[in-house]
Amino acid sequence: GGRENLEAIDFMRELNTVVHSEHPGAMVIAEESTSWPQVTRPTYLGGLGFSMKWNMGWMNDTLRYMAQQPIHRKYHHDLLTFSMLYCFTENFVLPFSHDEVVHGKGSMVNKMPGDEWQRFANLRLLYLYMFTHPGKKLLFMGTEFGQGTEWNSAVTLDWYVLQYDFHKGMQLLVKDLNRLYHSEPALHHYEFEWQGFDWIDCHDAEQSILSYLRKKDDDFLVVIVNFTPVPRHGYRIGVPRTGRYTEIFNSDSNYYAGSGVGNGGVDLIAEEKPWMDRPYSITVTVPPLGGIVLRPEEPPPPKPLAVVAEAADEVLATEEATLAAGALSTAGATAPELFEEELAQPE
Repeated sequence: GGRENLEAIDFMRELNTVVHSEHPGAMVIAEESTSWPQVTRPTYLGGLGFSMKWNMGWMNDTLRYMAQQPIHRKYHHDLLTFSMLYCFTENFVLPFSHDEVVHGKGSMVNKMPGDEWQRFANLRLLYLYMFTHPGKKLLFMGTEFGQGTEWNSAVTLDWYVLQYDFHKGMQLLVKDLNRLYHSEPALHHYEFEWQGFDWIDCHDAEQSILSYLRKKDDDFLVVIVNFTPVPRHGYRIGVPRTGRYTEIFNSDSNYYAGSGVGNGGVDLIAEEKPWMDRPYSITVTVPPLGGIVLRPEEPPPPKPLAVVAEAADEVLATEEATLAAGALSTAGATAPELFEEELAQPE
């Protein structure tokens, strides 16, 4: 009684079963936009057996949000937060593919509102948000350096624009985001599971700010993104651990042709001030149309019990020696004085 093409379903299951058995590690990725369930579930569990699937909902919602003027984004905050209701139901890829930069849709940078500085700041922010959002990443060629024209299969990419600061900065940003993504397990270890993500605050629509954790077990990073051109100084967020936090990435860095607003060289010390349902909190500067990534300083490892006991014995021995030396010193200093006083007493 359904409308499914049963033969096509069987074909895809058989195809994926053979590919994965004959070539372990091969990836078969589906571009699917009908919300068909269990596309990436293994075939032996009733799924289609694909390795991953494009997250078309995330792509469309995110681009709709980014197309809004920053002053209006607070009315569309749900476009960014909605993806968390379903992003772990499949093994998703976050795609900005060739489909988004052809047929009059405009290039990625020209989808962004504002003047030239704001368009590039928006795009840098979008890529930071993408690389810290759960899901694998897909960028089409030319979008990594902010090409201004649509993709045209008949001509080469506009490599000449790399002589300009905004485009060169965009290329450096994507390069560093790839390095960050690869080097930080918190950003990729739990890519398809809830264990890898936790909201800090998803409700600050008024200031168009999102803050969240990316996690791997006890390791985590703090991500704060600001979708308005207003720098937020003294912005307080809750954090799960005390100690010092370091800014390890800033999409508004001068290095990427940004304005340089951030927390570089600043000691971010967590206070024992509960905030946002977290036991500690820190105050940071969030750049305009920009985002930052913070890493907590590793706490010193606990000492083994044997070392602690040995240190305690040393302290006790030192205190006993000090007390003994003090007693001898006191006896030696007071006895002559008493003797002299006794001699001075009249008979």
